[in-house]
Amino acid sequence: VQLVESGGGLVQAGGSLRLSCAASGSFFSINTMAWYRQAPGKERELVAVIRVVGVTYYADSVKGRFTISRDNAKNTLYLQMNSLKPEDTAMYYCAGKSYGSIEYNYWGQGTQVTVSS
Repeated sequence: VQLVESGGGLVQAGGSLRLSCAASGSFFSINTMAWYRQAPGKERELVAVIRVVGVTYYADSVKGRFTISRDNAKNTLYLQMNSLKPEDTAMYYCAGKSYGSIEYNYWGQGTQVTVSS
């Protein structure tokens, strides 16, 4: 499975962006998908998770502003980001975990999100 992110860019604070993560290969083999982000000089941070049954989890820092979703028919994962803040600036990565895997075993190359104040 290959994951390719898109949709990043430069946006003013308060604005919105929608990230996409297109998967090629055996998308049906992925149980859990997630968005991570990493800002310069900081550790990678889990942003949101969605399981195949639709259960979601959000980091406290994005709860109420970000929405994770997946379209299994299109083999695509999304992250709708609203009310963006400068502290949301980071490289955003999508990740997938196949059935039976403990760790995320599929990663995209990342897409940059920059929020100006």
